[in-house]
Amino acid sequence: MAVRHGKKFQGAKAKLEEGKRYTIDEACGLLKGCSYVKFDESVDLAVRLGVNPKHADQMVRGAIVLPNGIGKTVRVLVFAKGDKQKDATAAGADVVGADELVAKVLEGWMEFDKVIATPDMMGQVGKLGRVLGPRGLMPNPKVGTVTMDVSSAVREAKAGKIEYRVDRSGIVHAPIGKVSFAAEKLAENLRTLVDALVRAKPSTAKGTYLKSITVSSTMGPGIPIDTTTAVATKEVES
Repeated sequence: MAVRHGKKFQGAKAKLEEGKRYTIDEACGLLKGCSYVKFDESVDLAVRLGVNPKHADQMVRGAIVLPNGIGKTVRVLVFAKGDKQKDATAAGADVVGADELVAKVLEGWMEFDKVIATPDMMGQVGKLGRVLGPRGLMPNPKVGTVTMDVSSAVREAKAGKIEYRVDRSGIVHAPIGKVSFAAEKLAENLRTLVDALVRAKPSTAKGTYLKSITVSSTMGPGIPIDTTTAVATKEVES
C-alpha cells in the first residue's frame, strides 16, 4: 500500500515543473490536479519568514478572517458568565459555560475547535493551560479570543477566522480552505493571509522577510510560490 501511495504522490509531483515557482493563481489552479485521494483535502499554506522566533520582538502572531472561510464547521466553546453567556449563545456558540465547563475540560472533554473567554473568566481558564496550550486553543487577547465582545468573536470564529503563529523554525502554517474550493477563492484566501503576514512584519526583522511560500493539499506535493508576486504590499525587503 505504501508503494501505491508513493506512486500516486510521485505522479502528482510530476505535474509540477521542476525548479519553477508559480504565481498564486497558477498554484491554486494546480491543487485539484495534484489531488489523488477521494476525500476533500484541506489546503494548507506554509510561509517561511526571515525572523528569529527566539527573540520576543520578532514573534509573528495574529488572527484574520479569511474572505471565503476554510470549509470547516467550527465548534466554538465560550467561557463566560451572566448576560455574556446569552450573547455567546445568540451568536451561535456551540457550548457556553463557566466554572462547571472548566471542570469538564479538565476531566478530558475536548469536543470543540475554538475557545473564547471573557477576561473575568481567565483566572479559571488559566487552569487549562496545560490542556489547551499544546493544542493551540488557549484564549489570548492578542488574537481576539479573550474579549467582552463575545458576540463578534463567535461570529468571526464561525465565519472562518484563523490564528497564525510563527513556529520555532520561522514558519507559519495555516489552513486556507479545501481542495473543493474554486481556485479563485483559494487564491483570495491565500493573498489575504500573506498580506496579513507582511503587515505583521516586526520592525526588527532585517533582510528578506518572505523567504518561501508553499501551498499544498493534505496528501499532495508542496507547490512553491514566487514570493515577488505574492503580495500587494512591497514591504518585503528592508
